[in-house]
Amino acid sequence: MKTKAAILTGFHKPFEIVELDLDGPGEGEVLIRFVAAGMCHSDLHLSDGDLPPRFPIVGGHEGAGIIEEVGPGVTRVKPGDHVVCSMIPSCGHCRYCATGRQNLCDMGATILEGSMPDGSFRFHSGGEDFGAMCMLGTFSQYSTISERSVVKVDPSLPLETAVLVGCGVPTGWGTAIYTGGVRPGDTTVIYGVGGLGACTVQGAVLAGAKHVVVVDPIAFKRDTALKLGATHAFATAEEAQAAVTELTAGQGADQALILVGRVDENVVSAAFDIIGKGGTVVVTGLADPAKLTVHVSGAVLTLWEKTIKGSLFGSSNPQYDIPKLLGLYTSGHLKLDELVTSRYRLDEVNQGYQDLVEGRNIRGVLMHEH
Repeated sequence: MKTKAAILTGFHKPFEIVELDLDGPGEGEVLIRFVAAGMCHSDLHLSDGDLPPRFPIVGGHEGAGIIEEVGPGVTRVKPGDHVVCSMIPSCGHCRYCATGRQNLCDMGATILEGSMPDGSFRFHSGGEDFGAMCMLGTFSQYSTISERSVVKVDPSLPLETAVLVGCGVPTGWGTAIYTGGVRPGDTTVIYGVGGLGACTVQGAVLAGAKHVVVVDPIAFKRDTALKLGATHAFATAEEAQAAVTELTAGQGADQALILVGRVDENVVSAAFDIIGKGGTVVVTGLADPAKLTVHVSGAVLTLWEKTIKGSLFGSSNPQYDIPKLLGLYTSGHLKLDELVTSRYRLDEVNQGYQDLVEGRNIRGVLMHEH
C-alpha cells in the first residue's frame, strides 16, 4: 500500500513529506493506522547527530492508532484494537525482559537502524529501503510494526492524548519514580521542563517530594512546572543551588534529574554539586555520543557516596507502565491534556519542531489525516 510520511535524509536537513510503499504485516507483525504522533525532541537528535541513525528514515517514535491488519502468529492484538506504541519493543523473554527491565529489551538493538530485528525494512521507494525510527515511524499515516511494540488500550481514551505515554510520559515520570527513587519528604531538582521534564515534575510530586525545584531558562516552562506541582522554579542553576542550600539547611538535594534537550558538562556538574551525601544524579537527556559530558570529582563521588546513573524510558516497563499511567490519567492523578500545547498536520512537522526549539511548546502532537 501507499502511505504519506515525514522522512529525514541526512544530518541537519528538515523533514520531507513523501509517499512511500509499505509492506503488509509478516509473522508477528501488525499494520497500524496512526491517529496521532508525539513530537519528541529525540527526533531532532537524529538530524543533529546526537542519535546518529541510518538514513533515510521515517521519523516519529511516539504513536497511537488503530490496528488494521495482523500477520500470522499475532496474539497480543486484533484488527480494530486501539493501541499505544512503545518506543522500546519488549520480547518478554530476553535476560532484560525476564528480570523486569523491558526498557532494555534486546529487540531495541535496531531502533536507530530503523529495521526489523532480522534487518529487513517495511518502507520502500524507488528500490531504496527506508528505516522507521524505533521500529515505528509514527510520522507516517500507516506503518507495519512488531506486535512487541504495541500496548492495547481502552478505546474510550482519546488517542491524541494517550499517545504521550509511548515515550515522554513514562520517560519523565519514571526518571523520578524508578531511576531517581524519589521518596516522601525528599528534595528533588529537575533540570529542563519540556515534555519529559513536565512529567518528571508530576512523578516527583506523586512520590511525595517535599521540595520539587525546577531549573529552566524559559519563563513559560517554569510557570507550567509550578502549575503541575513544582514548589520552586529558577532560570539558572546558580539560583537553584542557593535556594536548595537554604531549603535543606546545607544538606543538599536527594536527587538531581537532568532532562534538558541537550546534556552538556555544565548541567551535569551543576546537578552533581546540588545533591548531598548519598544523593543521586540521573541523566535522561541526550548528548553527542562522541563527547564526554560527565566530568566530576572522583574523590567527592566516593567520600559523599554520590551516584550518577543513566535512564532509558524512565526505567519503565512498557507493557505494565503504559496502562498504569493511563489509569492515573483517567483517575485525575496524572495530567496529560495540559501537556499538549499545539497540534499540527503532517505537513507542519517542521513548524512543530521549530516551536519546540524556540520554547513555545511543552509537547506538540502531530495529527494524521486519512
